[in-house]
Amino acid sequence: MAFFQNTRKPEGLGGKLMVTMMNHGHASLSAFGLQHIAIQENASCLDLGCGGGANVKKLLARSPQGHVTGLDYSEVSVAKSRKCNAAAIEAGRCEIVLGNVMDLPFPDDAFHVATAFETIYFWPDLAQAFAQVFRVLKPNGLFLLCNEASGADAKGAKWASLIEGMRVYSSEDLRRLLRQAGFSNLKMSENPKGWLCIVAEKKATPQPKQPL
Repeated sequence: MAFFQNTRKPEGLGGKLMVTMMNHGHASLSAFGLQHIAIQENASCLDLGCGGGANVKKLLARSPQGHVTGLDYSEVSVAKSRKCNAAAIEAGRCEIVLGNVMDLPFPDDAFHVATAFETIYFWPDLAQAFAQVFRVLKPNGLFLLCNEASGADAKGAKWASLIEGMRVYSSEDLRRLLRQAGFSNLKMSENPKGWLCIVAEKKATPQPKQPL
């Protein structure tokens, strides 16, 4: 099972193979997730746990006048994602950052959209990570979260028992933690395969009325 530990943090030759597999293997999941969100042409987007960079490329296509940042804590993933998106990086429309979702290296209110595909299983403290995502989103920004495992069947639990550091969350767990972080207007979708998609919004804080 050592090879599959690379799903958590790709390293070495096995990690290089894994991120290539992820780019192809997660294509259907990302298509399922992205149909649930509207992205403006000039949006600033953040892909968390960007892996091999395929979803960064899709976000660039959805925001042709915008900017996309990919973040991963694996050096192998960062290198692959930079290679996959080299033209956009050269054009100044993309940046791939080595960093950790537990302490995002971005200012407050920086992004219109944040995405996380098949990655939150490995975030060590989901409450803290969601709070970080909430912080870096602009008011009215959207957080798109997509998982193949929703906790509704035994498949996810089996993988979690085999891969160190993996945890599968139910839709109710995620709903509670997202609301705890400040998100609202949660929209949840599940397909016949059991894939789970959640879109959560960082509502703008109403400004107090000024006295006449």
